[in-house]
Amino acid sequence: MNKSTCALLIVAAFTGCSSNSSLYHDQPLVANVTNGMSREHVLQIGGKPGAESDRTVVAGTCFDYMLTQPGQKQQPYMVSFDQAGKVDKTSFMTCAEWSNAQQKSRQALPSMGGMGGSGY
Repeated sequence: MNKSTCALLIVAAFTGCSSNSSLYHDQPLVANVTNGMSREHVLQIGGKPGAESDRTVVAGTCFDYMLTQPGQKQQPYMVSFDQAGKVDKTSFMTCAEWSNAQQKSRQALPSMGGMGGSGY
């Protein structure tokens, strides 16, 4: 795994840990949306998102949804699309939080030192 992917996964893991995803695993967006799926298919499953934005770090777009569960507070959920309009990330965070995580991981890369090719 390259450095940028590893750093991004670490940041994403920490930003996504604050949710109680087990409460929402049966929601259609969570249960049925998978990587590689088209925007149109996501819209069929989840309906119109609360917001749609252009990604700021890597070209593409992002849908913000708000999941609801009786007796629970609303839970943000985002579906991110690459330039070709295919899902490349879903997570229990907002598109802005995902963009921020990507920016932080990119800023952290130069300080990772000379460990090139080590797999970390």
